[in-house]
Amino acid sequence: MDGKKDRVLIIGATGYLGKRMVKASIALGHPTFILYRPEIVSDVGKVQMLIGFKMQGAILLQGSFDDQESLVSALKQVDVVVSVVAGNNTLLEQLKLVEAMKQVTTIKRFLPSEFGMDADRMGHAIPPGDMVFINKRIIRRAIEKANIPYTYVSANCCAGIFLSGLAQLENFMPRTDHVKIYGNGDKKCVWVDEDDMAMYTMMTVDDPRTLNKILYLRPPSNILTQMEVVQIWEKLIGKELKKIFLTQEEWLASMDDLTPYIQVALTHLYQIFYNGDLEFEAEGPHGVDSNDLYPDFKYVTAEEFLKRYL
Repeated sequence: MDGKKDRVLIIGATGYLGKRMVKASIALGHPTFILYRPEIVSDVGKVQMLIGFKMQGAILLQGSFDDQESLVSALKQVDVVVSVVAGNNTLLEQLKLVEAMKQVTTIKRFLPSEFGMDADRMGHAIPPGDMVFINKRIIRRAIEKANIPYTYVSANCCAGIFLSGLAQLENFMPRTDHVKIYGNGDKKCVWVDEDDMAMYTMMTVDDPRTLNKILYLRPPSNILTQMEVVQIWEKLIGKELKKIFLTQEEWLASMDDLTPYIQVALTHLYQIFYNGDLEFEAEGPHGVDSNDLYPDFKYVTAEEFLKRYL
């Protein structure tokens, strides 16, 4: 071993999670490459973000899923690929990336765009939210068929999206008056700070224990029910919130006349808080738990996260 860090290519680097992946990759000492689309030059915010990455040492490569030659060229310069593309329609674009990897043949690890619930556990998901899991499974099977080394990161629930608003739909600040409780509020969720998600992810890229595995991010202090999270917030503000309990039937009926995007969010909340789809333990031989692999990692607890909003 010469101690050299793997070269990491990040796709989707200017996105919500992508920018955090860049930060974590650089912090861990990986030579970090960023693939950016040509049309991004018209977005001043994203251009400045890219320049900021460059000033921190990242290498910018222009390319896109629609330009196979650019993908192949980028892949030849790196060892590991982390895809953080957003949007259900974009997920299947990763099939072009898989084809490029088959052509290059030297990629040591591919982490496709996952970072939510484990797609292979969600074959029972209800529509329209099921399409996200279906498309992620299509990508997984293509990776495995091509014998590309992989790690799938099941990061569960982004704290900035779920925990920040006490799991209220489209609300990203915790209320101080009332809160809607799903069912009895007793289903376990796994709430993970986004910067921690990125650091966990980047710690896996050269960890042999995560090769061809599903890594479940499960910070022990953050495996909490919605009611437990509400109680943490109530303790912090010194006030009890009015609680509005919603039955499963009421929640599903609320999807009527909503946009498809919001309907997807509603069904994912249903899977977590009514169906209890995050109530499981990581199982071998293919599943590994972040706490078992990285027990000394100082993650942000749910209480620490919520204190930011005081």
